[in-house]
Amino acid sequence: MGNDDHVISNQDAADKIGEEEAAGGSGTSSQEKDENIGFKELYEQSLQSVQMGGVLNGKVVQINPDSVMVDVGWKTEGYIPAKELRDEKGNITINIGDEIEVLVDRRDQDGNLVLSRDKAAKIKIWDDVKLACEQNTPVKGTVVERVKGGLSVDIGIPAFLPGSQVDIRPVRDLDRFVGQSFLFNVLKYDRKRNNVVLSRRTILEKEREAEKRETLLNIEEGKIVEGVIKNITDYGLFIDLGGIDGLLHVTDISWGRITRPSDHFSKGEKIRVKVLSFDRDKERVALGLKQLASNPWETIKDKYPLHAIVEGRVVNLTDYGVFVELETGVEGLIHVSEMFWTREIKHPSKVLSVGQRLQVMILDINTETKRISLGLKQTTPNPWETLKTKYPEGSIIKGVIRNITNFGIFVGVEEGIDGLIHMSDISWKQRVKHPSEMFKKGQEVEVMVLNIDVEHEKFSLGLKQLEKNPWEELSVRYPSGSVVSGKVTNITDFGIFVEIEEGIEGLVHISELSSRRVKSSSELFALNDTVTAVVKNVDPKSRKIRLSIKDYEASSEGNTANQYINNRENIGSSLSKALADVKIVKTEES
Repeated sequence: MGNDDHVISNQDAADKIGEEEAAGGSGTSSQEKDENIGFKELYEQSLQSVQMGGVLNGKVVQINPDSVMVDVGWKTEGYIPAKELRDEKGNITINIGDEIEVLVDRRDQDGNLVLSRDKAAKIKIWDDVKLACEQNTPVKGTVVERVKGGLSVDIGIPAFLPGSQVDIRPVRDLDRFVGQSFLFNVLKYDRKRNNVVLSRRTILEKEREAEKRETLLNIEEGKIVEGVIKNITDYGLFIDLGGIDGLLHVTDISWGRITRPSDHFSKGEKIRVKVLSFDRDKERVALGLKQLASNPWETIKDKYPLHAIVEGRVVNLTDYGVFVELETGVEGLIHVSEMFWTREIKHPSKVLSVGQRLQVMILDINTETKRISLGLKQTTPNPWETLKTKYPEGSIIKGVIRNITNFGIFVGVEEGIDGLIHMSDISWKQRVKHPSEMFKKGQEVEVMVLNIDVEHEKFSLGLKQLEKNPWEELSVRYPSGSVVSGKVTNITDFGIFVEIEEGIEGLVHISELSSRRVKSSSELFALNDTVTAVVKNVDPKSRKIRLSIKDYEASSEGNTANQYINNRENIGSSLSKALADVKIVKTEES
């Protein structure tokens, strides 16, 4: 059929309609025709008035398996695909009669309107974002994941939270915020690029400033407040009191000694403290925790009298001693010297451990410095007390040399107890430079007990005391003025030592070397020279003999002079006698 035929057919139809109208009853009336034309025009007009992309309010009128019909107030209804309205379990989340916002998305192939609630919601969100940014009002969102430079936040649309805007202070672990919901400020947005930048920091700063104002109004010295531990250092805790931080110094944490606050507290922990001082201008607050409890040191001497034996718990081990907690906030020190009577230890940790309970004796309490001296060995019998009875002075015992020093020899008497043979008690006669010249470690020796000092734990022994003191006879054998001879054994700046018999030496002071002025002893004498001197004095107690060569020389010169005078007198007498004899002879001859 051609175009002409199509036109003819339409004309025929029109003629037919006209005939039916003239007949007054058969076919479509003129009124019905006008109504049909009017409905079509209205429908077309309604469709044309619909603005694609516009957001309208609608009412749910029908729910089908694949779609939900919504009346938007037009001559025609639109539909939303059912998948857009289903939850995770597949159930449609709206009911007939619910009013919802929808966006006019498009027409389908049949000319029906396709609506979208999701797209309407996004447009609404962008409007809210714009308003929030312009009016500085917060929006709520949930942190979805960590991304480069910060966090991704769902506020209905994806948004970016920079790391610097997460908190007031820098945050190292951003992952802990994932899954949490917060209020945010919109810093900037770009709808075309779907870009929204958020800040949580500005919200917190505003809240903190409000808290700060409130805190500053209410805080005062002596007031007990509650805060949250914000930071922990070796010197104390920083407590957030609500917009303002206070310092709880380590010395104000406990009446006792606190070395590491981190061992006792953790970040985020709530704590009640007392305001010790407050500088409103500088906004500095000093806090105290120990001040909430009574000071145990005020009654410490009544609770722990001297020499009382009490129980405590080991809390710290050092190379110089052990700290023992007697009660909360009260510690005492057991010095290594007060741990055992005879046992020597390299470190207290070798014999004790943290947490161990033990009996100790109170040795001293200093309330000013808050120090208590404790003793462990004092809780057991003192073996030195029995030594004095077991080894009286003058008794002879045997022992093994355990150590040799430049000042003497240590001899093992009992387990953990050594006696000392001092250099001065090794020999009466022999001059010893070092004990190792005469003795060896492990050598057994017989010694005499000289003294036992229980208080200072000293055991004095003697070796020379086993022999008779030769000095007691020397003063008789060498009285003052007697002449002795011997070899030079030592030359010093102050004189020379002369051995007058085996093991016995006397000192000739430099002033006694000669009647002449002597600058140095070596000017006149050498080692092993034989000299003769006069004994000036013998002191048995100090075991010293004073000799004088000067006096000997003087006495020798005196003897020579006397002999000379005597000789001259004898010569004169002989000459007089001879002359007399000559005179007598001449007289007789005449």
